[in-house]
Amino acid sequence: MPHLALYTFGVLKTPLADPAPLTREFYDIGAAVYPEIGRHPGYLAHAEPADTDRGVLFGADWGVWGEFAVPAWYDKGRTAETTALAATLSLWTGLRPACDAVYTGLHREALNRRYDWFERTAHPNHVSWWVPDGAIPTWQDGTARLEHLHEHGPTPHSFTFRHAFAPDGTPTVTPQATREGRGQRAAG
Repeated sequence: MPHLALYTFGVLKTPLADPAPLTREFYDIGAAVYPEIGRHPGYLAHAEPADTDRGVLFGADWGVWGEFAVPAWYDKGRTAETTALAATLSLWTGLRPACDAVYTGLHREALNRRYDWFERTAHPNHVSWWVPDGAIPTWQDGTARLEHLHEHGPTPHSFTFRHAFAPDGTPTVTPQATREGRGQRAAG
């Protein structure tokens, strides 16, 4: 049975090494979110570097997840002092568990504050795709899928929670799309 790969990417307003209170707050919230996400039903794994310093993404050893990569539009630093991005790569049993984990609990609270930390861009901030059972997505896969989503919109190759596809390529509805639809109907 296929698994869902989820890649998230955002450009931070300040470098990860910035000692400002907002940067520390971002780290503190992230430190609480990751363990909660990891306990969520349907969570399988996420990319994390082997023994590296905080903020070191480029050049870290990511093991089976491959060499760290970012979309072509990222134009900020790549050193520990200048990197200004947050990216995740995770693997899930399906759409619903991933969607539920992202839009509930501490992660939902963090999403509500994302513009305190992240720049607003015209680029997508997440992408999903299906991988065969036993396959591990790589950072390069995530970057390529996010760029494909930006260039072509949602397709079975790369999609969002709002415009999702089942493993067979047919469009499907996630709880997030259903909630947003209800909110739009209520507002409209």
